[in-house]
Amino acid sequence: MKALVLSRKERYDRFAPDISIVRETELVFCDRSGTEAEWLAAAGDAEALFVTPVTWITEDLIAQMPNLRLIHSEGVGFDRIDLEAARKRGIYVCNNAGCNAGPVAEQAVMMTMLLHRTLWGDRMVKTGFQGQAVKELEMDVPPDLSVATVGLVGFGAIGQETALRLRPNGTRVVYTARHRWPAEVEARCGVTYLPVEELVPSCDIVSLHLPATAESHHLVDRDFLARMKPGAFLVNTARGAIIDDEALCEAIRSGHLAGAALDCYDPEPVPADHPLVRLAAECPDRLVLLPHQAGITQSSFYNVYRMLFENLQRLIDGKRLERIVNGL
Repeated sequence: MKALVLSRKERYDRFAPDISIVRETELVFCDRSGTEAEWLAAAGDAEALFVTPVTWITEDLIAQMPNLRLIHSEGVGFDRIDLEAARKRGIYVCNNAGCNAGPVAEQAVMMTMLLHRTLWGDRMVKTGFQGQAVKELEMDVPPDLSVATVGLVGFGAIGQETALRLRPNGTRVVYTARHRWPAEVEARCGVTYLPVEELVPSCDIVSLHLPATAESHHLVDRDFLARMKPGAFLVNTARGAIIDDEALCEAIRSGHLAGAALDCYDPEPVPADHPLVRLAAECPDRLVLLPHQAGITQSSFYNVYRMLFENLQRLIDGKRLERIVNGL
């Protein structure tokens, strides 16, 4: 079995599991920022293609790999892979859903630090105004998670792990999803289901946990943001394309939203002149902008390569693959 890997060899060397399928697979590594011609020259005859979620896999590339049987995202995202082109060829496209659920949930909860005015407090101390900061807080006491309502839009593995991490704080957690989850899942996570039209205006924090699809594209638009509670916060550890960035900038600049904490953007890498980057200079205490780092942890990478190679073994053994995302 030959696999073309559009990722860093060092990660495989460090995090790949010590199982036979890893040693038996011919891994051909190429720079993900290279050209399709370079990839094809290196391993156009590969049967498997391993890619980072930010790598574009086009219909043309797929058409020029005659032996290809599997395209596997190293992460959860798969929106840059031409799913239909792969499906027509009978090529499986799989992801690693759940591989980084715990770490991403940790960061989603950490990003609620806006509730405590953490950025403002950090700036006040660093500029010599700690005493003034305390006096201002005593005059306008901020809420905390024990008195807040957090709404989770999307309730897959990451959404559920986020709910579990919020539960010890006494937070009221509500969720919305395409389908309501069974009562035992709701009880385990300590959540209540609400339709999206009821959830949005009732929450102090709205946290996004959706994949990037045609259905979710710009779900958070002007209407969505206008329905959010005045003074609420938006957290996004999912995908940047879910948010209409211009609408979000307007909602923050106007004061309707207290702020936002974001770990993903559209496009990525985010340019220095992106509207949200420019807004952060205007509103330094109200925007947390992170470099899409939530899932970059040691446990995530161990899970990534275990799940990927276990799926490759299933392909070789003729078994049904797990986490197929293109309808085969």
